[in-house]
This record gives sequence, structure tokens and C-alpha cells, in this order.
Amino acid sequence: MLLIDPVRMLPSLVLPLVGVLFFGGFSSRSFLWAALGVLGTVVFAVVRWATFSYLIAGDRMEIKRSLISRSIRTIPLERIRGVDISTPPMHRLLGLAVLKLDTGASGGDEQEGELDGVTLAEAERLKAVLLRNRATAARPAAAPDAAEEGAPRQDAERVIIRVPRRWLLYGPLSGAYLLTPFALAGGAIGLAFQWGEQLGLGRDAAWSAGQWLWGHPWLLLIAAVVLVVAMPLVGGVMYTVFNWDFTLRERDGYLVAERGLINRRSVSLEAGRVRGYEIADALAERWAGVVRVWAIVTGLGDSQTRGQLLPDVPRGVATQVTDAAIGPFTTPLRPHPPAARERRLFRAIAPWAGVALASSVAAVTIGSGVWWTLAVIALLLAGAGVPLGLDRYRSLGHAYDGVRLSVRSGSLRRSQAVFERRAVVGWRIRQTWFQRRAGVVTLVAGVGAGEGGYSALDVSNAQAVAFPAEVTPDWIAPFLSPSAERPPVL
Repeated sequence: MLLIDPVRMLPSLVLPLVGVLFFGGFSSRSFLWAALGVLGTVVFAVVRWATFSYLIAGDRMEIKRSLISRSIRTIPLERIRGVDISTPPMHRLLGLAVLKLDTGASGGDEQEGELDGVTLAEAERLKAVLLRNRATAARPAAAPDAAEEGAPRQDAERVIIRVPRRWLLYGPLSGAYLLTPFALAGGAIGLAFQWGEQLGLGRDAAWSAGQWLWGHPWLLLIAAVVLVVAMPLVGGVMYTVFNWDFTLRERDGYLVAERGLINRRSVSLEAGRVRGYEIADALAERWAGVVRVWAIVTGLGDSQTRGQLLPDVPRGVATQVTDAAIGPFTTPLRPHPPAARERRLFRAIAPWAGVALASSVAAVTIGSGVWWTLAVIALLLAGAGVPLGLDRYRSLGHAYDGVRLSVRSGSLRRSQAVFERRAVVGWRIRQTWFQRRAGVVTLVAGVGAGEGGYSALDVSNAQAVAFPAEVTPDWIAPFLSPSAERPPVL
């Protein structure tokens, strides 16, 4: 850790150190100050390492820090929902790991627990101890003679799926990874501006560079083409780095997902708290027949990262995994009213139609060909909005099979959530002014897991009443029957 902490702080120290050397004229004194700055980071790492400790005592875990002020964080073992082990590159070289405890807190690491720099063997030992404690508390006590009779162990490990490496070719289909080249280019430009300020290259130099590029538009065109061509390549590489050798196991009552090439990460989800799953696919993924899957787990913080069950895999494989974990859901989704279709068509067409109309008026008034070009492009986009709006409407739906309920929405990124009836903790009906005009509402099923609630968008008023009454009749009946005794209003 005395090596990792200074290296980790290096990016934040580079600019100040360069500034000290630059403004000091690269003299011996400036080099002395830079060396003192590096030494200060090492001293900080020593003090931080020497004042940190952890302890498992009885039914609790204590994490002690006394860098500036003494603090003791106590975490009851029964509150631990999962254990996350990651090995960043520097940690892996030194045989270390970062262990994070998921206690269902809504905050970051400081609200939960993190052990940064334990040995990999110690991290695996702690993980086994903490998860076995949870599993033992959750399981009823076995008969004393069961183990003696050679009964099968309940904590045997079983590999549910190991994603083949050839499926990594699906990575570029994910829209998030495709934008990686543009994110890298934007970060490089921002870093250049920041370095420019530190090195004395101010706005005048940036303005001159911008004018030069404006005078050579073919360079901008080449850069744009290079970024577009690099999208599938760079996106595929990033996807491979994050999802290399993705393996989903069942171990000691937990679902354990392991992935990563550079930073190997292991996330454990308590199987007894899994209440459902969410399947998502972008437009390109839908054409290829692949989906991504997240678990809906009660009390899980950061579910979009920790709750991932599967990366891009064929839909049939994802269905097999989710059916085994939650149970099959084959009930067809119920369509939403025609007003929902009209709203989606209007939102997909009207903005571009408005741009086309404004551009046409500007072209007639000003007489510039640029405005005519913009009008034609806007009309083409408005025409493309027709199939997009229809697809968004076809994606809408909700259903209930007596045990599980499901809601689905989206087109460019379609998402369907399937969760158990027992996960529902409440209902909320939301209606905007435009929805009131159209006679539709948004029905939100409150769930103490995942995103906290899943919405059936633009259902009719009758559906907004009938669906909750079907899923939770005991809750809704007092409000529907005039003769029923209603609870007092407080």
C-alpha cells in the first residue's frame, strides 16, 4: 500500500508538480519542492496504512481509522448483503485486493465498508466467513443426524454459465461502449485545455488552433470519420476488458458473478433476496437476438453495476438462466391504449417537423441553401420517427401471471422488468398535464429492490385501477368498494 497510494495519487499530482517545475524555471529549488511533494504523498500513505485496522468480533465487523480523527465504523454481519472483491492492476501485481461490503446503504463506500489492500487470500477468507455467516443465519437449523448420514452439502459450488469468449463479439452492439471513442476524444481535449492553462497556453492559443482547424475542414471530416470507424473496434475492446471470462456461479446460497481482464471483479448476491430480473437490449442487440440481464435484489446498493447477471448473450441463454433463478414468465403482455401510440408518434415526429418548418421559413426569407439542406434533413428524420414511434408503442406492455408481474418500455433501449408479487410494497399513479389531456397515466409498482420502482407508461385510467386490484386485491379493495369500511384518514 505504500507503493499503491502514491501511484494512485500521481494523476492529481502531475499538474501541480509540472507547474512547480515550469514556474520555477526547472531550477534545483523547483526540483527540491517537487521531491518534497512526492515525499509528502509517501508520508501520507505511511500514516494512512499505520492508522487503519479491521476486526470481526462476534456478530459485528469494526473498521477503525485514525488518520486525522479517530472513527470506528461498526457493521452488523446480518446487514451484509454481499461482498465485492476487485483486483486493480497494481493490486494484482502485488497480490492484493479491494474488498467492499454491500450493506444496502444508499451512499458510497464510506456508508458501507471497504478494505483496500488486503491480500487476495485474506479477501477470499473474509468473503467466505462473512457470506457463510449470512447463509447460516438464513438457513433453518439442520437435523443433527443429517450431516452424519452423509447428506449433500448445501454450499456446494455450481457453475451456472461461463460466457464463451466468442460472445465477446456482441460487445460493439451495446450503445454505451460504441461511444467510447468520442468519450476518449472529449477527455483528451479537456486534458489539453487543462494542461494548456498550467503551461501558459491560454484561450488565445486555443482560439488560434480553432481558427486554423476551421480553415481546414477536411481535417475535421477525417477526424469524424476516424472516430466513427473506431466505434466498433474501441467499443469491442472496452467491452472485452470489462467482461472478460464472465462466469456466474451459485455458491453457499449466493450468486457470484466474476468478470474483468485488467481489473478482475467478483460480486456476490444473496440468492434468497433475488426478487426478479431486468432484461435490456438496444436496437442493434435486438436485431442480433442478444440481451443483457440484471438481478432485482432487495437491499442491494448500486444495482446497475453489482446486480449484473449476464452481459450480452443470446436471448435463449438468458431465458434459461432467468427461468432457473426466478421461474418462467410466459404470460403475454397486455397492450396499452391507442392514446399511448399517438403520444409516441407525436414525440417522434413533431420536433423534427417543427425544425423543418422553421428551416423552410428561414430559407424562403433569407434565401440561403444551408437552410434548405437543414429542412430536408429534418424532414427525413421526421419520416424516420414514424417507425420509431410505432416500435416504442409495440414495446409497451404489462402483465401478471399470478406470481410475477412484468412491465416493458423503450425502443432504442428496451427494458423489461419481471419481479415477484411479494416484492411489491406499494403503488403510485403519476399523471402529467399532457397525459391528462390524452387520458392516460403512468402506473409505478413500488419495489424495495433494483431501481425502487418500475413503471407501466401511458396506461388507461381503467388499467391503472384494474392492474393493482388484480395484483394486490387486499390493498385496493377498501378504496374500490363504497360499502367497505375504509381506514380513517390521518
